[in-house]
Amino acid sequence: MKTLAEMAVEVLTTADGREKTALSHAHAATWRAARAEGRVIEIGHATPPLRPARPERPELLPPRDVPRRRPGTKQGRIALLHALAHIELNAVDLHWDIIARFTHVPMPPGFYDDWVKSADEESKHFNLLCDCLESMGSHYGALPAHAFMWQAAEDTAADLMGRLAVVPMVLEARGLDVTPGMIEIFQKAGEDDAVAALRTIYAEEVGHVAYGVKWFNWLCGRDGLDPKDVFHSLVRKYFRGALKPPFNEEKRAEAGLPPDFYWPLAEEVADAPGTAAFR
Repeated sequence: MKTLAEMAVEVLTTADGREKTALSHAHAATWRAARAEGRVIEIGHATPPLRPARPERPELLPPRDVPRRRPGTKQGRIALLHALAHIELNAVDLHWDIIARFTHVPMPPGFYDDWVKSADEESKHFNLLCDCLESMGSHYGALPAHAFMWQAAEDTAADLMGRLAVVPMVLEARGLDVTPGMIEIFQKAGEDDAVAALRTIYAEEVGHVAYGVKWFNWLCGRDGLDPKDVFHSLVRKYFRGALKPPFNEEKRAEAGLPPDFYWPLAEEVADAPGTAAFR
């Protein structure tokens, strides 16, 4: 039987989005079934690629070069869904990558339960958005995208606490801030499938941020560190850009992320010259 790390690398080295997410669902189901039956799947060790396999399309551009479209038009809403699908596909890989890349750090089984569940849900999110794109006459890969999100993975490839701080606690928390506005855009356009998909994503992303907070705090507690101080230090070290208000303080609090974690960084980083807002 494959180890969990080997399953993770298999997902990471599958290029096609639909195939990647099908494999992600299958491996998540295998893990859940074993856990429910009391069978042991070894975590094992594997060597994940620095960058996951990707299809030929979309073309990846620097963030500043990705064309911007107004969401008041159908083409603008297609572009927004395409950008979101790209983020969700990156999230699938990010959650399998955290499983495979840090097996040298002793972690409880619950750590793997949480990230397998998150990867499974991100796979669902990607497919929901692809379905919406196809119903609107487009598809994933039809437009260019950027590699901003995976840069965070490369920057934190040797630092589990840095990965938890930047990916779930900054990037995914940002999703909680902006999703309500996106839901409103599609509601006004009468695009009910997109609204339903975004509501599912919004509800489940709270859990992904919460897993990041939980395991970040667990690691800090194990080592006798102050989580807030460590979080501030790691975000300053690894995050490229400003933490941009307004913040969804209610959903962030629901995920266990208190304001004194992010507000001081927003004020400090936003005032620094040369910083760019998260896209």
